[in-house]
Amino acid sequence: MLTIIYMIAIVAEAMSGALAAGRRSMDVFGVAVIAFVTALGGGTIRDMVLGHFPVGWTQHPEYIYLVISAGLLTTLVAPYLHHLKRIFLALDAMGLVAFSLIGCNVALEMKYPIPVVIMSGMITGICGGVVRDVLCNQVPVVFRRELYAVVSLVVCGLFLGLGALGVQTNLNTAFCFVTGLTLRMLAIRYGWKLPTFSYRQHWE
Repeated sequence: MLTIIYMIAIVAEAMSGALAAGRRSMDVFGVAVIAFVTALGGGTIRDMVLGHFPVGWTQHPEYIYLVISAGLLTTLVAPYLHHLKRIFLALDAMGLVAFSLIGCNVALEMKYPIPVVIMSGMITGICGGVVRDVLCNQVPVVFRRELYAVVSLVVCGLFLGLGALGVQTNLNTAFCFVTGLTLRMLAIRYGWKLPTFSYRQHWE
């Protein structure tokens, strides 16, 4: 189940990265780079933080071919897609939830304590998007839009909670994936967000 979700997630995130690059009118090399870091950046950062070596994609070059191909393919089909913004957000939501689950699983296999497992899931879920947005010269979605990191946190907590109750792993993963995706899309639909802090006064 996790392998299937991972393949879906890296393709979805590569496509969301390519769309973000397209919104900044990047050339095809830029599209490939953004697609790559969006799809595999979160997992790379997680592996470096946890000491999980070798980094996953270095042992599976097919992932590199897959995400770059998905990114470049997006440049061909994007002109024919309607409601591009909705597609971008849906793809990003799929990647967020799937990577959160995968990050939790990696840390669990390494026997890390629960807080680290949760942080591992969140790092995997949000860091690829953060790097994408920084390279595209915009404030990362995670810091300014509808519930994003909170969705990752909920997914990680739910996954661990159901696991502690003895729910079978594949069922747990599927349920958490659907729940997290639904929560993220509802947050987008209804504008659910955390309170914001705005401070514009200059220091004397």
